Amino acid sequence: MARPRVVLSVATSVDGCIDDTSPQRLILSGPQDLDRVDGERAAADAILVGASTIRRDDPRLLVRSAERIAERVAGGRAPQPLKATISSGGRLDPSARFFTTGEQPKLVYLPAGVEAPHGVRAAATVVPAGDPLDPALVLADLHERGVRTLLVEGGTAMHTLFLTADLVDELQLAVAPIFVGNAGAPRFVGAGVFPHGPEHRMRLAEVRRVDDVVLARYLLGDAR
Repeated sequence: MARPRVVLSVATSVDGCIDDTSPQRLILSGPQDLDRVDGERAAADAILVGASTIRRDDPRLLVRSAERIAERVAGGRAPQPLKATISSGGRLDPSARFFTTGEQPKLVYLPAGVEAPHGVRAAATVVPAGDPLDPALVLADLHERGVRTLLVEGGTAMHTLFLTADLVDELQLAVAPIFVGNAGAPRFVGAGVFPHGPEHRMRLAEVRRVDDVVLARYLLGDAR
């Protein structure tokens, strides 16, 4: 099946946490790294997060830079990448900013047979993607919709899903110089069988400093 190039972008603490357990979102990146991620969004045709990220962080998932938006339009592209989410049970709030911000299409992928609430169906296109849900079917559907580069931004379940399925071409890992130190904090990935273990190492393509964050870019799969 044809699929988009998949870039997985994540910021973690030194001890591998992507957030803490407080009600407020933990900002791990500085201004320069947040601007870098904005550039990755502008380069993508679609941005995907999991339903738990929508519930926890209420992200807008929009390109912020007016210059980058203008460059997209000048290049014949939509001002904003389309937005996609994966939900196991359809428990999404149609008033979330994922649905209410931006004029671009919103896609909700569900396991076959799972019904989304009426408000979600009114705010987005709901697509069945196998039972159990198959991320390869999600990517195939996105490709049919013209998506050639997909940016996956979280959270733990989505990172784990795409990495264990060997469907990530590039991993962008930003490590902030802090420890969270909380056993209940969400981690970069959960338990799983990952294809890139000791016998199949990822290829390190770049390491650089961005603010006080270390950015490491790894190439996986056919991108090696």
